[in-house]
Amino acid sequence: MKPAQITRTISSPLSWSEIPWGEYYRAALEQQLTPWWPKLFGYHLLKIGPLSSQISTEKCGISHQVSIGEKGDNMQVIADPYRLPFSAKSVDACLLSHTLSFASDPHRMLREVDRVLIDDGWLILTGFNPTSLVGLGKLVPGLRKRLPYSSRMFSMMRMLDWLQLLNYEVLYEHRCQILPWNRRGGLFIGKHLPVLGCLSIIVARKRTIPLTPTSLRERSQRASWRGTVGATKSFRKRSD
Repeated sequence: MKPAQITRTISSPLSWSEIPWGEYYRAALEQQLTPWWPKLFGYHLLKIGPLSSQISTEKCGISHQVSIGEKGDNMQVIADPYRLPFSAKSVDACLLSHTLSFASDPHRMLREVDRVLIDDGWLILTGFNPTSLVGLGKLVPGLRKRLPYSSRMFSMMRMLDWLQLLNYEVLYEHRCQILPWNRRGGLFIGKHLPVLGCLSIIVARKRTIPLTPTSLRERSQRASWRGTVGATKSFRKRSD
C-alpha cells in the first residue's frame, strides 16, 4: 500500500464549479447528507476546506457553523487545516468534503480534527472513489493532471481503517453518482453496482471507549482460568 503522506502539494479548487461536473457532485452529496443533518446537535460545526464551505447545511441542528481554510471567498477563518486555531474538544461536528483529496498528509489532518472534536462528536468525510469512472481517468496520461483526476483518491476500506485506528464508530458508508455527467447520477445502475459510485461518503462518531468492550463476566472467567493454570503449575513443581 502506498504511504498516505506525500511531499508534493496539490492545489485545491476554490469551488465545485472548477471541477468538471462539480455541481452534480455537490448536489449528490447534499442529497445523501440531508437525512443526517437533523441528527447533529451541539454548538459548533466546522467546515474544513473551500469545497466543504459550499455544501448546504441549512437543515443541520447546529446553528453556529464556521468555514475554515487557507484561502477562499466563503472562509470565516483563514488558517492552516493542519493547525486548527481551536482548543481541544471544542467542536461538535466536522465536515471534510473532499478535503483529504487535496491533502498532502491526510493522517495528520485527521489527527488534528480528532483533537478539536468533543467526545461523541460527528465526523463527515467525502472523497472520490478510485474504483469508478473518475478513478479510471488517473490512468489516462492526458487527464491525470487535470481536475478531478489530479486529486488523491482513497478507497473506502482505507478510510475506514484510518477511522478505526482513531476509535471512530462508522454509522453510514455509501458510494453514489456512478455517471458524473448525469444529474441523476445513474440511479438505476447505482442500485445494483453502488461500488462503482464516483463519490464516497462516511458518517462517523468519535468514541472514547473500545467499540468491542469486554464484559465483566468474560473478564472474571479469564481471571479464574489464569488462576487455575497457575495453581496447576505450582502443584506440579511441588510434586517434582
